[in-house]
Amino acid sequence: MPVVSITLLPGYAPDTQHRMVNRVAQAVRSVIDTPEAGTTVFVNEVSTYRRDGKVFSGGRAAHPVASEVVQSFLQALQERDLQKAQSFLHTNFGMCFPGGVKMHTLPEMINWAKQRYSAIHKNYEQFEESWQGDVTVVFCHGTLQGTWLHGAPFEGIRFIDRMEVRDGLITRQDVWNDLAEHRQA
Repeated sequence: MPVVSITLLPGYAPDTQHRMVNRVAQAVRSVIDTPEAGTTVFVNEVSTYRRDGKVFSGGRAAHPVASEVVQSFLQALQERDLQKAQSFLHTNFGMCFPGGVKMHTLPEMINWAKQRYSAIHKNYEQFEESWQGDVTVVFCHGTLQGTWLHGAPFEGIRFIDRMEVRDGLITRQDVWNDLAEHRQA
C-alpha cells in the first residue's frame, strides 16, 4: 500500500493542503491498483530550506479551484454579465462551438447564439477536473433548456463543455451539444 509524504513550507491554508493530498492520492490510485483505504498521503511542514544558493521560508500562492472558476464564469455568462464573465478569461482565450465555429470574444459568441435561440439555461449534472502539466481541464455536463427563436420552449438537451484553466484564467472552451438535432425536429 502506498504511503506518500509531501513536504511544504509554512503558510499553505488547510483547504489547499486538503486539495493537494486528495489530488496526490487520486494520482497514485490512477497508477497503482490500490484501494482507497490503502492509500496514505500526509503533509510535513518545514520552516525553511535552501536551494540554488537562496533560502526560502514561505511557499507560493495556491491556484484557485479550476472548477469554481469555470462555474463562476458560466454563471456570469448566463446572467449576461459580460464584464464579470470576461474577468475569468485569459487574453488569448479561444472557444469552439458546435459545427466547428471558432470565436475569441464573448460578443462574438452572443451574436452567434442569437441566430440559434432566444434564451438558454444550463442545468449542471457534474463538474470534473483533470490535470495536464500547468493546465487544469474542467469538464461539465448536463442539460439545456430555453426558448427557440420562434418562441417554443425546449429542455433536456444534452451538453458538455471542456475548459482549460491556467493560472486561474480560462484559456480555452470547447462546447458540444445536441441543439442542432432538436432544432431540426
